[in-house]
Amino acid sequence: MKKKIVVLTGAGMSVESGLKTFRDADGLWEEYPVQQVATHEGWLADPTLVTNFYNMLRKKCWGVKPNEGHRLVAELEQKYDVTVVTQNVDNLHEQAGSSKVIHLHGELMKVCSSRDVDDPRYIQQLTPDNCEIAPGTKAGDGSLLRPYIVFFGEAVPNITLAADECQEADIFIIIGTSLAVYPAAGLIHYVRPGVPIYLIDPNPVSAGSRVTQIQKGASEGMRELMKML
Repeated sequence: MKKKIVVLTGAGMSVESGLKTFRDADGLWEEYPVQQVATHEGWLADPTLVTNFYNMLRKKCWGVKPNEGHRLVAELEQKYDVTVVTQNVDNLHEQAGSSKVIHLHGELMKVCSSRDVDDPRYIQQLTPDNCEIAPGTKAGDGSLLRPYIVFFGEAVPNITLAADECQEADIFIIIGTSLAVYPAAGLIHYVRPGVPIYLIDPNPVSAGSRVTQIQKGASEGMRELMKML
């Protein structure tokens, strides 16, 4: 039976693909106030602004490709049972070939009902040639279509699923996250005692003594970790 690896990824995973992180000095929150484009209150106040913001993000996202780090994570499936838990809303893990991806913060390439975000009947998958939503477009239930994104302050519906996966991990890998954003940062506490934990990030991260840190970017760090495994 294959050992189980759970990989938790954050914004740093996609930086080498050309996607800005939100929190860095030149990140997206510097250009767009988070209260306006990533909260339920912002959506209610100006759904047109929010719709256009995510249209812009989608166009940027379709223009980038998975980096070597994404591809190496997917390659782990050759020898291990792998689940990727990502805080990212891009689909670069899927593009790279990862077959089991849990999105904690939603998916940029989907839109949904603004009345009931998780009603599967009204979740629509967008495509590269049809990735913009005209402001005012409605879902099948008559409410406005909104981004299938977990806004700040909203519940994270997949966190329980992710925690269950972490409890089953034989190896736990963290890539490109500062472990500052909850509830995702709390997933490390579900990893069983004695299970090796590896953290890949170019910046020092305070993660405790049981964590082996590889202070490199996603691709270089994954190359090093593949040799260690």
